[in-house]
Amino acid sequence: MYKVLLVDDEIEILDDRSQMIKELGFTCVTAQNGEHAIKFVQQEQPDVILTDMKMPNQDGFYVLKSTKEIDPHIPVIFFTGYGTVESAVEAMKLGAYDYLQKPVSPEQMEAVLNRAIDHRKLKDENDTLNTQTKETYYLENVVGKSKVIMDVAERVYRVAKSDANVLIYGESGTGKELIARSLHLLSNRKDKPFIPLDCVALPASLLESEIFGFEQGSFTGAVKSKPGMIELADGGTLFLDEIVELEPNLQAKLLRVLQEHQFRRIGGMKTINVNVRIISATNWNPEKAVEAKRLRQDLYYRLNVVPIYIPPLRERKEDIPLLVHHFINKFNPSCYIEVKGIYNDALKYLKKYDWPGNVRELQNIIEQAMSLIDQEMIGVADLPENIIENNIDFVEETCKNLNFKQARERYLIQFYKQYFDNLLKKHDGNISKVAREAGISRRTIYRLIQI
Repeated sequence: MYKVLLVDDEIEILDDRSQMIKELGFTCVTAQNGEHAIKFVQQEQPDVILTDMKMPNQDGFYVLKSTKEIDPHIPVIFFTGYGTVESAVEAMKLGAYDYLQKPVSPEQMEAVLNRAIDHRKLKDENDTLNTQTKETYYLENVVGKSKVIMDVAERVYRVAKSDANVLIYGESGTGKELIARSLHLLSNRKDKPFIPLDCVALPASLLESEIFGFEQGSFTGAVKSKPGMIELADGGTLFLDEIVELEPNLQAKLLRVLQEHQFRRIGGMKTINVNVRIISATNWNPEKAVEAKRLRQDLYYRLNVVPIYIPPLRERKEDIPLLVHHFINKFNPSCYIEVKGIYNDALKYLKKYDWPGNVRELQNIIEQAMSLIDQEMIGVADLPENIIENNIDFVEETCKNLNFKQARERYLIQFYKQYFDNLLKKHDGNISKVAREAGISRRTIYRLIQI
């Protein structure tokens, strides 16, 4: 049962309102002044505080300020009479959750208490997720609590200290380079270079010179000698992304480096010895790549000393809340408004989506939402249309004789109408309350209900 602290200097009012709160199903404790109220907050930590604004000695503003210093998540609600509404609005700017204008009906009391408690629970959940994101996972670049991702983390941790070559595979956007960087940071080579190379970023002729380097005059334009990536990674780690895209002749040359730990620059006669760990990655299933002759079998065995499979996001949707909060923390320093979290309704939409672009797509969506947001919490209206569309049930009759664009617009209108009709009924047409629950601005509400 949730505990409400009621603060007022008039004993008759305390008794009447306390009885009303108890009849609504809450536990209610009382205090007759601000000092006694704050002592109770320190000892008991109530779920909600209801306080009169004007009291002798320490008033409601003292209760608000002191409570925020003890626990900023406790919602503080002011009682205000006629003529003090402006002061109540000022209190909300200072962090009060809401205000109730006297006289207060049981229905008004119940509604504001339920909203305040939901608000408190949401803040606590967001804090818990932030703490888990920061503390639970012992790899810098691995965020999640699902069994599959924790198995990946454990495997990374176990193999990092060895010099074994690692082949990371999984769909695009799952974070293969992040895993490679974690392997390097946890290894004994962490103070040496980590050199990443995308095997599809350059044509084969340039890629060879990037990997192996070249001597002056070895080809037109080689005006001076240049070391290759393998040489630059000496003592450290060379990360070869999309290794399957490497042409067969380059795969053969790379195999020689892995076997003999030495190579020659293009046009060079001198053999260069290297001590480098190779971490490679592909979005292919490695064995199928070998079968399709996209990856040399002998090179595969050299690269695949330790395989690490990164599961797609659709197979670990329980990690989405932690990933969202991880990205919020990541992008907050560069945002105009500090985002505190995400509303549960919006999170439900993210959990239902299949994520073809995996973690990279989720990161882009959160960054986009935070770039355009005009409030502290990400709501449904801040999500892209394709996320919303994915969650609307398909009704065949609605789609008859419509092309894709028309059907999509029809569904969006249907969603907005149903969603906001329900909220407007719930809050008796009060746009401010609808905006607060939906987690979007009043301006956005007016725009969407006029569609």
